[in-house]
Amino acid sequence: MDSVQRIKIANRISIVTIIANVILSAMKIFIGFIGRSNGIIADGIHSLSDVFSTLVALIGIRLANKADDENHPYGHERIEPVMGKVLANILLLTAIFMGYSGIKNIIQGNYATPSKITIYAAIFSILVKEWMYRYTVKGAKKIESSALLADAWHHRTDALSSVGSLLGVIGAILGYAIFDSIAAVVISVFVAKVAVDIYFQSVKELIDSAADKETIENIRKIITGIHGVIRIDELKTRLHANKLYVDVEISVNKNLSLPQAHDIAENVHRKIEEGIKRVKHCMVHVNPLDK
Repeated sequence: MDSVQRIKIANRISIVTIIANVILSAMKIFIGFIGRSNGIIADGIHSLSDVFSTLVALIGIRLANKADDENHPYGHERIEPVMGKVLANILLLTAIFMGYSGIKNIIQGNYATPSKITIYAAIFSILVKEWMYRYTVKGAKKIESSALLADAWHHRTDALSSVGSLLGVIGAILGYAIFDSIAAVVISVFVAKVAVDIYFQSVKELIDSAADKETIENIRKIITGIHGVIRIDELKTRLHANKLYVDVEISVNKNLSLPQAHDIAENVHRKIEEGIKRVKHCMVHVNPLDK
């Protein structure tokens, strides 16, 4: 998929989720005030923070798809996992804030009994945010964007936050107001786990980690299936954000002419780049071998 298509998909997803978040946030804050629910109000503010995370993800994708230039001959793709790390940190801070608030309310006994209208606000928020998560994660996988995937999980944390708000509201109405704070603490642990996973995935894309075993095996099959290749002497792969670089050494018959050996190398280069779309560049080195 080219950069124009990636940006087009990211733009569409971002605009939809930003509009939805602004509307949802305004609704939850309004209902939180009239329904006397601090949890719903906080949930509404959390939804508003998702607008910021979406903008960060979009900026990262746009910068990552800039063309190669003199100062960045290998491209700008690594900007995207950098933004993924930023969003992972935002998620972690969100988890810490949720957990701290929950523990603080439990210790201080700071509970309130909201009105029933807040139940409907929480349910509506759960449904909308879960849809936003699925919508965004589908696009993130399609364009292989770590930044957009992190943003998708930000939507999921908001849905989980709304679940906590719903449990708290129902618990308070039933006389167990502490449920809200307990749910917030439990949810914060899951959110922190997701944040850490996204962070390390972004790091993996920045430190030249190898491709997965299935991809490496597919590369081997392509190479060994090319006429003239006697064996693979060495095969290295390295992640470059959502792209992949391949370095391979192959052995060919030493009696071949230079143009013949070059044609085999060029064939390996072309078929790997065409056969595996994630590969940005494949470097081929040829070794002579007695046959």
